[in-house]
Parts: sequence; C-alpha cells; structure tokens
Amino acid sequence: MAGESRRRSDSALDGRRSRILGGLKTGAAGRGALIATFSTLVFFTLLVLLITHAPGWPEVRRTFLDWGQFTDSFPDIAKAFLLNVKIFCIAEVLILVFALVLAIIRNLPGPAAFPLRMLGIAYADFFRGVPTILVIATLGFGAPALQLQGVPLSVTFWGIVSLVLVYTAYVSEVYRAGIESVHPSQAAAARSLGLSHWQTLRTVVLPQAVRQVIPPLLNDFIGLQKDTALVGFLGAVEAFKQSEIDAAATFNYTSYVTAALLFVALTIPLARFTDWLVARDRRRRQATGT
Repeated sequence: MAGESRRRSDSALDGRRSRILGGLKTGAAGRGALIATFSTLVFFTLLVLLITHAPGWPEVRRTFLDWGQFTDSFPDIAKAFLLNVKIFCIAEVLILVFALVLAIIRNLPGPAAFPLRMLGIAYADFFRGVPTILVIATLGFGAPALQLQGVPLSVTFWGIVSLVLVYTAYVSEVYRAGIESVHPSQAAAARSLGLSHWQTLRTVVLPQAVRQVIPPLLNDFIGLQKDTALVGFLGAVEAFKQSEIDAAATFNYTSYVTAALLFVALTIPLARFTDWLVARDRRRRQATGT
C-alpha cells in the first residue's frame, strides 16, 4: 500500500511539474512574440519617421507617391502586365520540359554519350554566364534582322525564346541536383529487377528527383516572373515599358511604383507557397527520419 501511494504521489508530482514547465514554455513563447512584435513596430516607426522628416521627402513624395498619378496610370499598366503574365506562363512550361531534357542528357551514362554530355555542359555554362539582357538584345534585334523566310519578327516571341534559353540552363542544374540526390541504391535495385536505364530513370529516379526540387524550381520561376520586364527592352509594351511611357509623358515616376506593386502582388504569393512547401518537406523528413 505504501509503495502504491508513493507511486501515485510521484505521478501527481510529475504531472504538476509537466504543467508548470508547459506554462513556463508558453509564457516564454508569448513574451518572445510580444518582444518581437514591439521591436518590429519600433523599428518601422523610426524608419518611417526618418524618411518622412528628410529634407527632400516632399519632393520624393510628389515624384514617386502621387495618388492621382497612381490611379491614372494603374489601368494601362495593369493591362500591360497581362503580357508579363502571358510571357511567364509560356516560358515556364517550355523551361520545365527543355530543362528536364538537358538534365537527362547531362546524366547519360557511357562513353558513347560523351559528346552529348559535353554539349549539355557547354550550353549550361554559356547561358548561365551571359547576362539575360544581352541574350534578349542579341536575339530580339539580331534574329529578325536576318530577314530569313519563316523567322518570326515579333519581339515578344524572341523575348520568350531568350528567357527560355537562359532559364533552361539554370533549371537544368536544379533538375540535375535532384537526380543526383537520389541514392544510387535506388537505381541499382531497379536494375536488379530487370528495368532498363530509361525505365529506371522514368519510374524510379525522376519521380523522386522532381519531388525534391519543387521548392528551388519555384524560386527560379519567381526570378523568371521578374525578368519578363526585360522584354520591354525590345519594345514590347509590358508593365515596365508602360510605366516608362507614363513617366515620360508626365515627368512623374509614380508609374514605376505602380508596376513594382503589380510584380510584388504576384511574386509574394509564390514566395509564401515556396516557404510552405519547404516547411512541409522538412516536417515530412523529420517524421520519416530521413
């Protein structure tokens, strides 16, 4: 009886300790959140006060933050922004396909595939090394100037081609990293079951690799969405080009802020979705112990 009473007493004591520790942790977390919120508010308040009390603030506000100019320019810039979205959607689909093909080429086994591997390496190195704006300028101005039969003259077309060429090089490296992250034992097990190299790649390696690289792929596509503004360099009237037209007509740069807000409104949801995918993948790995 005495032993049982002692065990009950110890169990009750452990329960009280757990509740006390839980309360302390909850209180510490609450205090931490309160301090973080307070410090953030103080920081941004001081930043706003510093900017708005600067000597040149009235002129900056008139030039970049004019509400009348914002409402006047927004409809035209929003309409032009649809071209950015169109370029992004078309280029994204093409990049996903071509980059995967390039990554597979760079992972081909055997000496017979050596020339193809070297060609893939040269492609990736070249287009990752040349600034995107130079690729756009060279193709956008050079290809139509050849006046070849059947060569499109649309600057939007050549802008899309340029973005696909450049981002295919970057995204192929993401795919390749995903393929190489799959443990060789997975492929070895598939080959031992009688699957060919291509069957192993298609049914075992690629499904795992693509799942691994979705977050970095989304990060690349956030960059792609922003770089669609470079197509305006060729004369296509997208959001940035339209903001330039408005700024030149009014001698006011609020239109640039309008275009920036449209890009931010599209890229922030993509960024948060990427963060969510990364967090979900981390939880999955912790749950499986991998």
